[in-house]
Amino acid sequence: MRNTFRGLGTAAIMVGVTLVAVPGANATPHRPRVASVVGSGEVRLTYSPDNDVRSFTFDARATPYTRALPGAPHGLPTDATGTVRVAHRVAANGLTVRFAARVDCLVTAERTASLTAVVTEADTPAADLVGRRLGFSVYDGPGGDRVGFSWSVVNADQGPDGQWREGTVGTCLAPAAFAPVTRGDWTVRHAELLPPPADK
Repeated sequence: MRNTFRGLGTAAIMVGVTLVAVPGANATPHRPRVASVVGSGEVRLTYSPDNDVRSFTFDARATPYTRALPGAPHGLPTDATGTVRVAHRVAANGLTVRFAARVDCLVTAERTASLTAVVTEADTPAADLVGRRLGFSVYDGPGGDRVGFSWSVVNADQGPDGQWREGTVGTCLAPAAFAPVTRGDWTVRHAELLPPPADK
């Protein structure tokens, strides 16, 4: 009898190991990694004599092939959603101007991202921004994060009349991340651009 019980015990252990080792039929399928940029931080502009402070809050995620465009009815691999919030505090008069924008494009590499967003709401001093697309870049580096943006000192364009003015911003276009963070942190999650789904 003792040998019989010992054999049954061994068989039970073997069955248990087999059940654990073989994955169930309802296992979750592999999902592609999704690119994103999240976090909030403040920067001081090294070239600004009045010590302006700008804060940037990103909550952007890739949503490939979800936004139809002329010539791309099924969308692009860089389609994205989310929000960007910017606050610009002028030390000279203590005024803070804020605006928010809706993300429409995101592309990443290791530790870096470029994204664009269309302004949807703004404080009165920045009301002329509503409806405009702005470009942003983020560097998520071990030596400190950095951010870039398409207005202020970049994206000038010379018209046929020879006059210089701020240029328009295309989707996912942004300058290098030139402004170092002084407080806060951004996290860039990189993902390769995906081919269109089979049904597209």
